[in-house]
Amino acid sequence: MGLLEGKVAIVTGAGSGIGKATAIRMAQEGAIMVVVDIVPDAGQETLATIKERGAEGIFVETDVTNCDHVERMVDTVKNNYGQINILHNNVGVGGSKAAHDTSEENWDRIINGCLKSVFLCCRTIIPMMLKNAGGTIVNTASVLGLVASPKQSAYCAAKGAMVLLTKQMAVDYSALGIRINCVCPSDISTPTHQRFFASREDPEAVRRSLMERHPINRFGKPEEVAEAVLWLASDSSSFVTGVALPVDGGLTAW
Repeated sequence: MGLLEGKVAIVTGAGSGIGKATAIRMAQEGAIMVVVDIVPDAGQETLATIKERGAEGIFVETDVTNCDHVERMVDTVKNNYGQINILHNNVGVGGSKAAHDTSEENWDRIINGCLKSVFLCCRTIIPMMLKNAGGTIVNTASVLGLVASPKQSAYCAAKGAMVLLTKQMAVDYSALGIRINCVCPSDISTPTHQRFFASREDPEAVRRSLMERHPINRFGKPEEVAEAVLWLASDSSSFVTGVALPVDGGLTAW
């Protein structure tokens, strides 16, 4: 029997990167997967991979920064499965700049994508978890929610707030059966990561510079973050709540 056998798990941002790897890994452990993404083709591709491997699931196209969309998504899950046991908030938005170069529009875009999305999903799903005697929530924060980085004002603000929101909600809900934690990845080899390098004037120099910050001397893989999320979502971590777990190749050990 898998670690998540028969549990209904929602993964947002599941069309690529960490979210895709996590959805596939949870399905391998027996979870019934709800694949959530704003890009239909990407979400359907993740779902197809899950079903090809014999697992069950659905795809729900959702803009998780929109309250109505989130409520419709949760209603869809409720109608299909009647419960939600696991929520992995994994949507993230990049493109941050130094504070004086950040437009109000860009600030709102990043804060909404990284932080408001977590609030909306938690606010809507926690009542269902309380009725079902508990659940687990894992948020994808970032090492930039733990330490600062140049020209990342909105992103650091959003991820730092997510870390503290995770801890605060753990205080409110852990005694009621809902454990809430977050993972804090550093540089992970995802499509977003590759697009970032491609946008730089000297991609290889930037790649080397970022890699040298990691004592392990490489970037992480989405599957490695997925393993951490799986552990936090499963009963294997039953005494762990309110934790911000770095998955960072030692970056924050400096």
